[in-house]
Amino acid sequence: MYRILCYGDSNTWGFRPEQPFTRFAHDIRWTGLLRKLLGENYEVIEEGLNGRTTVWDDPFGDHKNGKTYLSPCLESHSELDLVIIMLGTNDLKDYFGLTAADVAGGLKALIGVVKMSGSGRQGTPPEILVVAPPPIGTLSLLAGIYGEQAAPKSKELPAQILLITQLLKAHFMDAGQVVASSELDGVHWEADQHERFAKAVLEKIKTIISVDH
Repeated sequence: MYRILCYGDSNTWGFRPEQPFTRFAHDIRWTGLLRKLLGENYEVIEEGLNGRTTVWDDPFGDHKNGKTYLSPCLESHSELDLVIIMLGTNDLKDYFGLTAADVAGGLKALIGVVKMSGSGRQGTPPEILVVAPPPIGTLSLLAGIYGEQAAPKSKELPAQILLITQLLKAHFMDAGQVVASSELDGVHWEADQHERFAKAVLEKIKTIISVDH
């Protein structure tokens, strides 16, 4: 059985942009849909956390630093064939004051953690797929948190992340080519976008590891 770890933030957790703010059901979240698409020879491990950053401590939320939790997470779930990392949106909150290059640097650190972890088969590193999150849309309730520069910075992220993945020989995918953030809050995804993303990730996985049903 192939084992895939999906390490992300609220869009991996399945945050619903509609009020009341709850979580999409497992069979609607992209991780659950991906598991169904892949078939019984695959285990998809969902590790999404609302507000998770790449490597930054959030002054307004405990345990949001993605680097701090990544090592024990990898150890807990080894042996892994593929680690999918989709983070960066929360790094763009105004109070962090980061550039797109800074965010990509955070992802570079996470790639390094995975490569050094020995969490793959027989102590080898697993394959790594880094997904650039889609651009931030029109912000409503979240405008005060993200500020005016988050949306334009988010459009710079894919190019910056691609450079990092090329440097470290990780796989790359641009979610913005597949999905769009909800018009309700500019950050989270509607149910149909989870479905679109799951199908796109399936096609990408086919280029990385065997997908046989």
